[in-house]
Amino acid sequence: MDKHKKPEIWQKQRIEKGPDFKILQVRFDWLKHPRSQKELKRLIFEANDWVNIVATTQKDEIVVVKQFRFGVEKITTETPGGMVDQGEDSKTAAIRELREETGYTSSEWHYLGSVEPNPAFLNNICHFWHAKNAHQTEEMCPEEEEDIIVTTLTLDEIRHEIQAGNFRHSLAILALTKVFNVWDYPERKGEESYQTKDSK
Repeated sequence: MDKHKKPEIWQKQRIEKGPDFKILQVRFDWLKHPRSQKELKRLIFEANDWVNIVATTQKDEIVVVKQFRFGVEKITTETPGGMVDQGEDSKTAAIRELREETGYTSSEWHYLGSVEPNPAFLNNICHFWHAKNAHQTEEMCPEEEEDIIVTTLTLDEIRHEIQAGNFRHSLAILALTKVFNVWDYPERKGEESYQTKDSK
């Protein structure tokens, strides 16, 4: 095994546009396999970048939202977040999403970095922001298809929710780890303590 060896770049031969589903645009790329030279068709979802916000209050509580998620068909607990609109930068989007979803605002914003949510078929980036000393100054203004409950949790409560399998949004958990050690919890027993899809 050569640990210094790198995979080769697949050369794109042509592109086919697929359906537009509002939150993402389907694209099919035909690429040449670097070893076999065969052309293979690959599915790509073009999506706007996303933002996820860790908003902490003056009492060091964390702002979370609870809402029904259509994909998993259940109510989830998450940190606020959403899509970066066309022409927006990620900070502007984070400020807007926090205000719209929760009514909270902050004058102290700190960038926490970004990740690629799933580079296998998504072409976008998720940006993380920390809103410090956030306070609720405005009315919530959720989108028409959203029905959101806003609350705050302490760090210990967040840890308990994650350990119990009630807080499962991967990007929200990753955002929290940029600010807190969310895994340092005495009751955590390992993988057996987490719910699986089959155990619901």
